[in-house]
Parts: sequence; structure tokens; C-alpha cells
Amino acid sequence: MSDNPYESPRSESGRSKKKVTGVLSGTREDLRSVAQYQRGILVCILINIAGFFGQIMLPPEIRPIVFVGFGLVGLVSTILVFMLALKIYGTGAGIILGILALIPCIGLLVLLVINGKATKILQENGIKVGLLGADPSKI
Repeated sequence: MSDNPYESPRSESGRSKKKVTGVLSGTREDLRSVAQYQRGILVCILINIAGFFGQIMLPPEIRPIVFVGFGLVGLVSTILVFMLALKIYGTGAGIILGILALIPCIGLLVLLVINGKATKILQENGIKVGLLGADPSKI
């Protein structure tokens, strides 16, 4: 019961929906989306790190294939960063972070920063985050 006597009564279904923190809309569906996008970003980070080592260790004739793979991973990570930033920060920051994610090396830093923010949001809402992020089906 509220302390405000002028507040309109709430329905039972309104009480059962718990508002989440850190997501602009405050819905569980968007929190689930944050977990899904974070998992994709973590996979992109692992592929980027493997690709950096692959560039060094692989023979020169295979390096163009790794370079094309970098381009594809960069495109996917840019989309994931944009979608995640839309849920967390809004449209303007989503566009800026998406563009920054396209720049080599800076893009990896953007991935790490937005991954850290997503991890913090998920943990603030009581969700366990592992090596590959949170399990979206448990949200």
C-alpha cells in the first residue's frame, strides 16, 4: 500500500511486473535482449583475439582469409554494439558507438566497454554472468 492517499489503485498484474534497472524501457524483454546482444559481443571479442593471434601465426597465403573474417566479425560486432547501445543508452549513443566499432583497435575497446556496461546491468538485476555472458533463457 502506498503512503499517498491520492494515488490511483494498482492492479495485481502491475505489481507482479518488476521494473529492471539500467535498461531504458525498464522491461524484462529488453533485459533479455541485453543478455543476447552481450553474448554475441563476447563471441566477437573472442574471435577478434583469436584473429589477432592468427594474423601472427598463420602463413602469409592464409592471411587474406583471416582479414575477410575480421571484416565480417567487425560488421556483426558493429550491429550488436548498435543494438545493445539502443537498449542501454539511446539512439544517439548507439549511432556513435556503432561507428566507433568499425574502426580497428578502437572497435575492440568499444566492445570491451559496452560489454562491461552490459555485465554491470545484468548483475544489478540479480542475473549471474559467466564467461559467455548470461543465459537469456533464464531471464
